[in-house]
Amino acid sequence: MVAMTLVLPIDPEANRLLERSSLALLVGMVLDQQVSMEKAFSSPYVLAQRLGHDLDAAELAGYDTEALIALFATPPALHRFPKAMATRVQEVCRVLVERYDGDAALLWSGVADGPELLRRVADLPGFGRQKAQIFVALLGKRFGVTPQDWRTAAGGYGDPGAYRSVADVTDADSLRRVREYKQQMKAAAKADQG
Repeated sequence: MVAMTLVLPIDPEANRLLERSSLALLVGMVLDQQVSMEKAFSSPYVLAQRLGHDLDAAELAGYDTEALIALFATPPALHRFPKAMATRVQEVCRVLVERYDGDAALLWSGVADGPELLRRVADLPGFGRQKAQIFVALLGKRFGVTPQDWRTAAGGYGDPGAYRSVADVTDADSLRRVREYKQQMKAAAKADQG
């Protein structure tokens, strides 16, 4: 992967793990729902610490599910829904083993174009269209994974100069701007329901 310019206000070692481990980055994205970005993307590092080594898709795919749930639930829990997220991470790792030889980077390397990349990501358990588009944008904007038409596949998340998701976080100011955008979207959705 290309050197990452995503910098979250988390443990520097957690940022370094995201830089060097495609699987850690993908697991962070899996966990990025109903918790802060910082929590989601620092949890792969905490999980690696609990395992005693970097994450391995084959190991996690074959891990005893109850034992994995226990690793996720140990305080501080890796997610507010440790059972559901441990199971989801395991499901994603099983797909990586079955389709990509256990290598998360093979999910995006060698794709013909952005639509293929989006399809591959969206085929993962727990990745709806929006989450898949955010991950495509994250790969393109921060990791140099830029197959033809990747910005189009990423939708609005691929727009240059946008502040819509983790793909746009490079410092404290950009994090603040992403948070403001998310708050505006929540307020608009709430107003639509009213």
